[in-house]
Amino acid sequence: MADSPEVQAILARGKITADDVLQLRQRVFLKGVVTMQDAEMAFALNDRLGDKADPAWPHFFVEALTDYVVNQAEPHGYVSEANADWLINRIARSGQVDTLSELNLLVKVLEKSKESPVKLVRFALDQVQLGVVGGKGTIGRNHNADAGTITEAEVELVRRMLYAFGGPGNVAVTKEEAEVLFDMNNATSELDNHPAWSDLFVKAVANFLMAASGYSVPSRAEALRREAWLDAPSPGIGDFMNHMLTGSLDAVWDAYRHGSLDGDAKSASGSSVIDLPRVTPEEARWAAERMGRDGLHENEIALIQFLKKRDAHLHPKLKPILQLAAA
Repeated sequence: MADSPEVQAILARGKITADDVLQLRQRVFLKGVVTMQDAEMAFALNDRLGDKADPAWPHFFVEALTDYVVNQAEPHGYVSEANADWLINRIARSGQVDTLSELNLLVKVLEKSKESPVKLVRFALDQVQLGVVGGKGTIGRNHNADAGTITEAEVELVRRMLYAFGGPGNVAVTKEEAEVLFDMNNATSELDNHPAWSDLFVKAVANFLMAASGYSVPSRAEALRREAWLDAPSPGIGDFMNHMLTGSLDAVWDAYRHGSLDGDAKSASGSSVIDLPRVTPEEARWAAERMGRDGLHENEIALIQFLKKRDAHLHPKLKPILQLAAA
């Protein structure tokens, strides 16, 4: 379809009109399946004329490409390794995602799929870091703060990516995701970052550590939700951390379920539950070594104090973490 007379006429004209989008939508979706040819056509037009297109074009572009990536592989609704690789290679030829439409496509694929390879969410999170720290890609061009400072909009983009990859189930934050969060935290200014970053970082890493210690975790939407009190001005980072420890994190503590070594499971409040995840020794060892590796940051201190305050039953390989900061 990329070589069809309709597409050639659009390219010759040098812009994508609303009528073009309507005709392309009818051609692509009328047959009930978005093909590889359709996908390549959409990218060819977006590469050449994405900045000269009617406002209806980005919606069609994201919708058509999401349908292709998510629903081409069997079973439908799952992103295959091959499709994940194809998408990454197609939208990051320069090493980063350069257009807003392609960034929206990446996030929408994560949101629409029931399951996708972890490399895809790692790639998505890397785009935020490239933009915030290095000023690269579409995120870097739209970064409305000093380099190395995470804005509220960027925190919410990271939250959206983490929500999407978790899906509807109770899927813990992965090692790959936690690693990018640590990297971003170490490369940015905690004093200048939006307070929502501290909230998200502590909750996300706590989620990983709790799962790594045998806790059955709540849904990501519950574990990582944004607290309304973040919108209120905070006098300083110390007061902010105290507020977070006594409010936001305590509010979700009881949603975690802990299991002993003999398989018995109890909630934080003591009731029995089942369905415990298991951690690999490698992941536990990585987490213990990663915390404080580049010097102990305020957000890491807040996380440690939270775990100590609630007497979290950490995996044996994670217990050295508790010695990194004073109570």
